[in-house]
Amino acid sequence: MGMMQIAMLGAGVLAVVLLIIFAFVGPSVSKATARRLDKVKYRHSDNANVQVEAQMKKALSARRKTTRPKGENMTKMEILAIRLEKTGKNWPLSYFFYAVGGIFTLLFGVLLIKGAPLLLCVFVGLLVGAGLPHFVVGFMISRRVGKFTASFPDAIELLVRGLRSGLPVTETIGVVAKEIGGPVGEEFQKVVDRIKIGQTMEDALQESAKRMDTPEFKFFCITLAIQRETGGNLAETLSNLAEVLRKRGQMKLKIKAMSSESKASAYIVGSLPFIVFGLVYSVNPTYLAGFFYEERLIIAGMGGLTWMSIGVFIMAKMVSFEI
Repeated sequence: MGMMQIAMLGAGVLAVVLLIIFAFVGPSVSKATARRLDKVKYRHSDNANVQVEAQMKKALSARRKTTRPKGENMTKMEILAIRLEKTGKNWPLSYFFYAVGGIFTLLFGVLLIKGAPLLLCVFVGLLVGAGLPHFVVGFMISRRVGKFTASFPDAIELLVRGLRSGLPVTETIGVVAKEIGGPVGEEFQKVVDRIKIGQTMEDALQESAKRMDTPEFKFFCITLAIQRETGGNLAETLSNLAEVLRKRGQMKLKIKAMSSESKASAYIVGSLPFIVFGLVYSVNPTYLAGFFYEERLIIAGMGGLTWMSIGVFIMAKMVSFEI
């Protein structure tokens, strides 16, 4: 079998994997059904509370539409820059491409020295070179978002105490930015800086909510928007929100504890073939050396990696829960 046939087979396997991934990550049927039921309820219900809720949703939708053009039609470079900004490290785009190029060059050179085919060297170099920095950036984003979510109820309670003492909302946000450290203080400080240059508080908060992309911060923005539309005691509303967010965090920890055994099993099952391959190769390199130059073994290895990826993806979806 020639190199062109191997390339065609690899492209076909990759297409199958992408189709399976798209089938799993498509739009949720339950969420779409819930949205349609809400529309029917808002359209035909005579209940005053339902009509008020419908008006609030329309007001929030209109407000989002006025700020949405700032983030529309973003290029891939802008999306990547936002991802790097979410890490909180202030890394330029050049660092990301330096990492991709360095990893690709290193793996390509090592595999080529080991006698691997050129197509395999390029494929593995591109896969690891593009995937590893993306994974590291995603891990740093999730870690920062976790720290933000853990400290956010404390920031809301500090905001409530400031409001009850008579301070306006903008000054209280500045107090939170100074007193709370970590990602929460950084994000609130950015909100304060935007307000100082002329942005409204709602636009400044919406910009932070789009960048952080966490349900907790979106709840906070929606609470402020609804309070501005309906009036009422903002301090009491934010106090209730802080309590809800704490209970939400407790529920996440319970789910994490209950699913830890399944996740550990998935980690072990997913990593065991690679561990065994590495141990056997370290003991007897010639026994597994054919996977780097024998065409049939390369095809078998690519097929095994494909099915392993599908299995790991399915296990990850099974132990992932939405709250």
